[in-house]
Amino acid sequence: MATIAFILLCHKDPEAIIQQAQRLTAAGDCMAIHFDANAGAADYAKIRDALADNPRVTFAKRRIKCGWGEWSLVQATLNAVEAAVDAFPRATHFMMVSGDCMAIKSAEYAHEFLDADDCDYVESFDFFESDWIKTGMKDERLIYRHYLNERKHKRLFYWALETQRKLGLKRAIPEDLQIMIGSQWWCLRRRTIEWILDFIRKRPDVMRFFRTTWIPDETFFQTLVRHLVPEGEIRCRTLTFLMFSDYGMPVTFYNDHYDLLLSQDFLFARKISPEATELKERLGDLYSATGVRFKVSNEGRSLYKFLVGRGRIGRRFGQRFWETESTLGRERELLIVVCKKWHVAKRLLGFIKHHMDVPAIEYLFSEEDTLLPDLGGIQASLPKRMRHQRALMRMLFDYFNTNRLIICVDPANIELLRDFAGDRSVTRMLEVECEFSDDFLVGHAMRIGLAGEHTSPETWERLIPTIRYDIVYESDTIRDAEFENHTRLRQSASLDENAASLARFLSIPQDKAREILDADYLFSD
Repeated sequence: MATIAFILLCHKDPEAIIQQAQRLTAAGDCMAIHFDANAGAADYAKIRDALADNPRVTFAKRRIKCGWGEWSLVQATLNAVEAAVDAFPRATHFMMVSGDCMAIKSAEYAHEFLDADDCDYVESFDFFESDWIKTGMKDERLIYRHYLNERKHKRLFYWALETQRKLGLKRAIPEDLQIMIGSQWWCLRRRTIEWILDFIRKRPDVMRFFRTTWIPDETFFQTLVRHLVPEGEIRCRTLTFLMFSDYGMPVTFYNDHYDLLLSQDFLFARKISPEATELKERLGDLYSATGVRFKVSNEGRSLYKFLVGRGRIGRRFGQRFWETESTLGRERELLIVVCKKWHVAKRLLGFIKHHMDVPAIEYLFSEEDTLLPDLGGIQASLPKRMRHQRALMRMLFDYFNTNRLIICVDPANIELLRDFAGDRSVTRMLEVECEFSDDFLVGHAMRIGLAGEHTSPETWERLIPTIRYDIVYESDTIRDAEFENHTRLRQSASLDENAASLARFLSIPQDKAREILDADYLFSD
């Protein structure tokens, strides 16, 4: 049976730390604590006194002052790890937690989870190839030396960086290491921890390198685990559920997040609000409970992203200069079927292709596996297609040797529609308006990952009206854009009305359009 040694890095709120240590050790696990030396001696003494009689708690032998982005965070972790290895010889797993973390599963569940798979859990993505770093410095974290804290000495920090850049003082990365990056919230087996401690004793060159990297807590353990452990024994994920806002700030959880947290495929969550006393009490009781069954739907991140993004007006990125200066071609005509029900749009494309010789492609900007010709790799992935959307469309026109092309676009992709509508080519849009039952919206939410089989009824009560409003909002946004050559095909309209709209869209006689639409199952689900 797994026994977890929690590695707790903390710097405030001694009362909460005491409660956390008591809760997590009550079920047979243990804990090593590093309390930041920047904090007051009285707070540290309070923690030590309160936990002095708990044999499952130990403390790092040396406290150090920690600073965000500094090596000190890694050193503090290593100090606590060494204390845990010495004090708890029966610990099978070592798991990083902070004072803002709380368990969202029972100890019984956590132990069974860890016993089920003999592996290490750590996010570790290639530093240079991945897009894990969204903003700020990247290569500079490694190739230059960082002795100052960016938050405490901002001007000196960037002066030192710029001086090294001007003088060409780049340094080499240790040749035998592939630098990896990921979350600092890992869970490692005892064998892996012992390998890491042995490695750092033998490789002072690696230690010198990481001591002057910037934000090494996101690269040190991530790199060493990949270097020392066979790939098949690593799960590239964290067991701590955390989310970040659009501004790069951690999302905080409150009392009404209890059900959402329990349904995520993680053992812990951070950050829990200090004011969420009810949530803390319920999660605290949960860890020592037995016989609890968890229904994991794991929709937390997608649900949060969906709900907080409703009603936004601004956009994050503008067009690139080479996109605004390029064109599909003045003589070309791009026909766009805009529909939320993808199966209806695909069915309509099938009807059109049966009666007309016009190349038609389904949701190429929404579905990874859309059937596309080989265009030299530009079509290989959705991010590439979106980055080079006009170039991709020009190549498709050339490939099919045509001046008319039909594609399908989801109405949520309003920026794509605006881009194509602003091109010098002729762009026609046919918005297909469908009716949406609650059952369809439930299925839609599950298909796109907003919800799962175990999503609670309370969540559905909030989610279904939000999705319905979102669909209406997307349609209103398209109409407000006042696109030229925009027509609508409506499920509630008559065959003659829809035939007139399709005739305008395809520039064909209305009789021909009526023939295309002469099927009573176009809008069937």
